Order: sequence, then structure tokens, then C-alpha cells
Amino acid sequence: MPAFEIRPIEDSDRPWMGRFLDSRWGSRRIVTRGVVYDTSSLPGYIAEMEGQPVGLITYRWEDDAGEVISIDAVIEGVGIGSALLTAVVMALTAAGCRRIWLITTNDNTHALKFYQKQGFVLAALHRNAIAESRKLKPEISEIGIDGIPIRDEIELEMIL
Repeated sequence: MPAFEIRPIEDSDRPWMGRFLDSRWGSRRIVTRGVVYDTSSLPGYIAEMEGQPVGLITYRWEDDAGEVISIDAVIEGVGIGSALLTAVVMALTAAGCRRIWLITTNDNTHALKFYQKQGFVLAALHRNAIAESRKLKPEISEIGIDGIPIRDEIELEMIL
């Protein structure tokens, strides 16, 4: 298994983050529950392998709840995503959060499987929420993974 390290985002990482998020998400702007976030300005962690970034997670928190905004692993199946998520869980626990939540879309069955294996549970289905999100971020595709129409936001949570 390739060795990688997880480290907090530093200000000097911001330009790279913007380019990375643009290439992976089509934009550094991500919409969850009707709010637009510039993920390149959020706190998070970077996974590095041999000094090169191979993963990124961003998050935010308010009061006693934290939200994972984005997560990406360039190399899948070696534990990068799990390690990034663990770093955020530890940070949010230390910040006094009692709940961590995130949103994925109905087409992203791979993410649903991943998050449930990490201990998240289904918390809510927000039917047709993506129609509203497209008003804020028109570049959201109509058709997603495996040709599934992107319509709904699925909320998952982990109670700490």
C-alpha cells in the first residue's frame, strides 16, 4: 500500500486547492442545502504522497455541528478518503461538535457506500433539491454517474 501523509491546509495551498477543485468538481463553488461555499477558502486537510497532493477534504462548523463540504482522493482504494475523513472527525470532535453531516446526490451510489462504511447513517432525503441548487450553480449537470438524473440531496450524519 502506498504511503501517504495527512496534514492541515495552509494558506500557501489555496491556489492549488482552487485549481484542484475546479478540475474535480467543475468549480470551487459547492452548494449544500441552498448555501454556496467557496471550498478553496474552507479549513480542511490534504493527503500527500511523496510530497504531491493526492487528496483533499474541506469542512465547516457552526455551534455543535460540522459539515463535510468536499472530499476527493486521486487514488482510490488505499485509504486516503478514510484518513481524510478521520482527520475531520477528530478536528470537529475537538471543536466540541456532536454531529457531523454531509450531502451527496442521489446518483452518487459510490459515495453512499463509502460514507456508510465510515459510520455515517442516512438522515434525510431532500427531494428535488438540486433544481434549487442549479439556480445558484447552473453548471450542475442534469445527468450524473451511470446516467442517473441528478435530482435529490441525500443527507448523511455521524453522531459523536
